[in-house]
Amino acid sequence: MTNLNCFGRHRRRTAPQNSGSRNELFAPPLHSRINGWSLPLHGFQLVAWLIYSFMAIVGFGVYVPLLPAPWSFAAYALIGTAFVLHLVTHVVAVTIDPADASVRRRKDYSSPMPVFDNNKHQHVIHNLHCTLCEVDVGPKAKHCSTCNKCIADFDHHCKWLNNCVGGRNYWFFFITISSAIIGMVLLMLVVLFVFIEHYVNPAVLRTAPQFQTVKGNNTWLVFLPAAPLETGSISLLALAFITVLLALAALLLLCHLLCFHIYLLSQGISTYEYIIRKRQTPNPKEKEQVPPVLPSNGATAQSLGPLESPVNCDAPLSSRSCTFRLEDRGQTSGRLPEPICAEMEEVSGERHLDYSSESPAQRIPGEPVMSLPVGWNLSGIEKPQALGQNAAKPAEGRPIVQDPLGSSIMDAAVVHQQLMTDAQTQYLGFRDQLIKLQMFCYFMQLQ
Repeated sequence: MTNLNCFGRHRRRTAPQNSGSRNELFAPPLHSRINGWSLPLHGFQLVAWLIYSFMAIVGFGVYVPLLPAPWSFAAYALIGTAFVLHLVTHVVAVTIDPADASVRRRKDYSSPMPVFDNNKHQHVIHNLHCTLCEVDVGPKAKHCSTCNKCIADFDHHCKWLNNCVGGRNYWFFFITISSAIIGMVLLMLVVLFVFIEHYVNPAVLRTAPQFQTVKGNNTWLVFLPAAPLETGSISLLALAFITVLLALAALLLLCHLLCFHIYLLSQGISTYEYIIRKRQTPNPKEKEQVPPVLPSNGATAQSLGPLESPVNCDAPLSSRSCTFRLEDRGQTSGRLPEPICAEMEEVSGERHLDYSSESPAQRIPGEPVMSLPVGWNLSGIEKPQALGQNAAKPAEGRPIVQDPLGSSIMDAAVVHQQLMTDAQTQYLGFRDQLIKLQMFCYFMQLQ
């Protein structure tokens, strides 16, 4: 028998219910929105229509009629085309239902939509099936939480349109932005022309027949030729200043948006995919630094480099001077035994291998010469035949390695291999002596 518990159902909380409390949340809307005209309207949508209306009234009612006869016709044609194209594409982008074909086929927006339950499903869309719309959707469809429906080829939810931008209305949205930029630029040029000619040559702007009845140069007419109204120069210039500032602010946002979508089109991705990639890309500042790799037992003395920790036999012993982490029991007076100090100093003096030290060996100009440290054991190297008192010059291109005793000339490859082998053996011996010293420090602290 199945137990039904409606009180234990989890709701996905998305937004604050009351403006006074930010912790109180509510569920998504029960009904899906059809398009951008569905209630509630967004504030940005109202702002967009107010700016468009202001620019149209100011442009075609105040400044374009002041232009001379040849330029006024061109301004009416160009700016009028841009504004009409923007109006048509804006209305179409808002009116189109961008939902997936399977969602539109149902045409059941009046019925309430279920609320997503995390206990039943991990994702809203799983295996191309939406658990809220209860239909199979396309591969690029996403469920918009604001519209509460699956959008075909989802790009983003535009607050200025109060509608989702998807595959069905994306190009209308793109043309809306482009036509708005063109219209703003042309209108701003007309306003700047009127502003400059007002001070340079006002007669150019007073060619309309209605100005013949106006007395004084400080009186201007607006809303020509249908309903001419008189206004002053200050009002005309102040309105021009406000129009230019508003047009610059709108152009800054629109140009940024247009350049961004041109970049997305060049990359072949949507706004949603761009945001997902940005979230998945790690921040360079948050990348953890890779710890350095410790040298292995087979590392040579050249790759490890000289050790910078000298042995101090006169220093008092304490737990902080040893590798073992014990409780600090204070400093232990006394010095290390003389045999250990002598052995460590001998090993420390011999652990640095200098392959470039000068020696009294014979050198040939232009040829690399390698000399051995004094006291190096050469008993395991096979020596060639002894030469006479006057040694013969070697062949060109063959490096010379001469015995410090000056008795023979040896092969450089054999000596180099012997040097590397002995250096590794000496390093391992020094490491064993260092371990013995650490053990000695440990036992001295226990006493």
